[in-house]
Amino acid sequence: MSGSIGRETARVDGPVKVTGAARYSAEFPMPGLAHAQIVGARVAAGRIAAIDTAAAERAAGVAAVLTHRDLPEVAHVPLVPSLMGGPAPGETFFPMQDGTVHYAGQPIAIVVADTLEQAQHAATLVRTEYAEAPSVTTIEQGRRDAYEPEKIFGGFMPAQLRRGDVEGGMAAADVRVDAAFRFAANHHNALEMLTTTAVWDGDRLTLHDSCQGIKAVQLTVAALLGLSPSRIRVLTRFVGGAFGSKAMVWPHVALTALAARHVRRPVRLVVAREQMFTSCGHREEQEQRVRLGARRDGALTAIRHHKISLTSPFDDWAEPAFGAASQLYAAPAFEGVHRLVRGNTMTPTFTRGPGEAAGVFSLECAMDELACELGADPVELRLRNLTDVDPNTGHPWSSGGLAECLRLGAERFGWAGRDPAPGARREGNQLIGTGMSAAAYPVAFFMRTQRARARLYSDGTAVVSTAAQEFGTGMTTVLTQVAADGLGVDLRDVRLDFGDTDLPTAGSPVGSNGAMMVSAAVHNAATALRDQLIAMAVVDPDSPLHGAHPADVTVTGGRLALSGGAGESYQDLMERHRANDAEAIGSWDPPPLDTPYGLLTFGAQFAEVAVDADLGLVRVRRMTGVFAPGRVLNPMTARSQLMGGMLWGMSQALLEGTRMDARLGRWANASLGDYLVPVNADAPDVDVALIEVDDPVTGPLGVKGVGEIGQVGSAAAIANAVHHATGHRVRELPITVEQLLPHLPVPAAARSATGRPAPPATG
Repeated sequence: MSGSIGRETARVDGPVKVTGAARYSAEFPMPGLAHAQIVGARVAAGRIAAIDTAAAERAAGVAAVLTHRDLPEVAHVPLVPSLMGGPAPGETFFPMQDGTVHYAGQPIAIVVADTLEQAQHAATLVRTEYAEAPSVTTIEQGRRDAYEPEKIFGGFMPAQLRRGDVEGGMAAADVRVDAAFRFAANHHNALEMLTTTAVWDGDRLTLHDSCQGIKAVQLTVAALLGLSPSRIRVLTRFVGGAFGSKAMVWPHVALTALAARHVRRPVRLVVAREQMFTSCGHREEQEQRVRLGARRDGALTAIRHHKISLTSPFDDWAEPAFGAASQLYAAPAFEGVHRLVRGNTMTPTFTRGPGEAAGVFSLECAMDELACELGADPVELRLRNLTDVDPNTGHPWSSGGLAECLRLGAERFGWAGRDPAPGARREGNQLIGTGMSAAAYPVAFFMRTQRARARLYSDGTAVVSTAAQEFGTGMTTVLTQVAADGLGVDLRDVRLDFGDTDLPTAGSPVGSNGAMMVSAAVHNAATALRDQLIAMAVVDPDSPLHGAHPADVTVTGGRLALSGGAGESYQDLMERHRANDAEAIGSWDPPPLDTPYGLLTFGAQFAEVAVDADLGLVRVRRMTGVFAPGRVLNPMTARSQLMGGMLWGMSQALLEGTRMDARLGRWANASLGDYLVPVNADAPDVDVALIEVDDPVTGPLGVKGVGEIGQVGSAAAIANAVHHATGHRVRELPITVEQLLPHLPVPAAARSATGRPAPPATG
């Protein structure tokens, strides 16, 4: 073996990215290329009474203006979104099929022109009159009509979960906590906006699309346009960020293809930044309420976890509030219920740490309150309630690590020296607090068969091919490492071919399962080819390995050898057999959904904050995260992903929130000028540690994934630290100055002027 797996390996795609050689979906030159621009509805509900495109059609360079009056009817909108190897419509609705408006920003026209600037200008010339209808765009507007769906999360998960006797558990509790939390909507803001380039050659379609799953794009567009998938090729090598926004297939992709077919030339559509807020889903506005019951020794007796959130007019979408939250602790009774408000919004979607970023936040803030009520150490309280089995099924964990993460995190962070009293530590005008949270994220097995091809050439170099794409996670690097290890060659001798639906099928690498599933197929392809060549050698009378048992042959640096030293190189073997190359296909089938194991990735988060006592400004000073993601393929890329997730959790806690103008039914801050995200100056010191745990269930390499869990628990650790610093609990994200100021100690000068004492520190 080459020993590539587990090494800190620099990104193999780094040179092409920093030199500008890596091409993204909007960077492929096309002869005769036209540019498209979407026109979005300016009202939240109603119908189009009149639409006038004459001025736009007369504008310079305009090739076409398409509306619901002339756009062809799509063949079929898949009713059940599916990510792993199937169609993945972002919503079970396709626009511009009639004049009905369901949400602000819904596409109502598409303008095609010779240049991007001409298309953008002509789009402003489309005049629309609406017959408006009353809209529901916030939870409060539709709370009385909330309902309980059967399924959520694109139909993947049940909307309710119950085990044990919750009422009895609450009655038996010595201590109870009842906490309600509110979350503003969040939007993904990847640097690369949604981009599609469509090229027709007769009845064959080629798409360059910025997406997380090219196979899903191929199958979704095929269903919408009524084509065989064999007539659609999707190419996506590099993606400029995604975070869930490009996991599903949104209407702009098929709209671009229809526009290109209409004007009979290649068409490129780049969704404008403001339109990104109404074109690729979001984390929905939501409220969660958690009730805990516990004995005086801290043992949980019952958990009740309810959520209400806003969904679209056509899909029962909710991020699962109590996936991992129902599994973390050994409470004998649990009740989880989702309720939905049908609103005038596009269908929400996966956003980094989907479900768990908010669900675990609610649980872990409530656990911190419970620790305060009991006078218990927050880390110790969690350790007391850990379980060796999934409490929902009784199945043992495929691998654990939570206790180790909690203990190592506390040690690295310096938790033992903490004064538990809120408001006890002050440095000048800064109130200092520390907080922590457990973290967990599900290991998903709802994908289909994965495939890869390994080909070795007679000079000892190899090409491994799979249809996955690189969207910033380091996928190409870890797959190259896995291939090198499986073949037993040096990393520099392996090239990865990826990002093309003509290559062996790979599912959408989302939900932290990309490395797990695609690496399994690459590993199986590489080892199958290695075993094929070993078998060739041991039956070859001219080989020094002739007659050896295949299991006794190892391959390192492209050389086959026995423990005694006898051996030969791949080149020698293939030259003797006059083989220019050799290849093998590897596949991997995920375990069945009812596999008898609990499936979670575990971690622990710690944070220190400083709160300005006069201004209420919160600064995160340092963070520590410890995670147990199974086998770590590349510690460097793993730590980078986890650090990015932790910083997004900081952003979730303190900055990010999309606000709805309920009068207009439109997002009020749909720009990067008004939607706040952290910059480098906001970043604290971040310490990331990894604990490798053996997992025999998740695939041949024991990989679980790191993409999502870095965000889970991060915001809760910060919110708990803010309480520890100030004595006040904020139960709304993002935490703002306005929420904190009324509860901070009154400065001495102000107190002497008003005679008002400082408010007490309360929970």
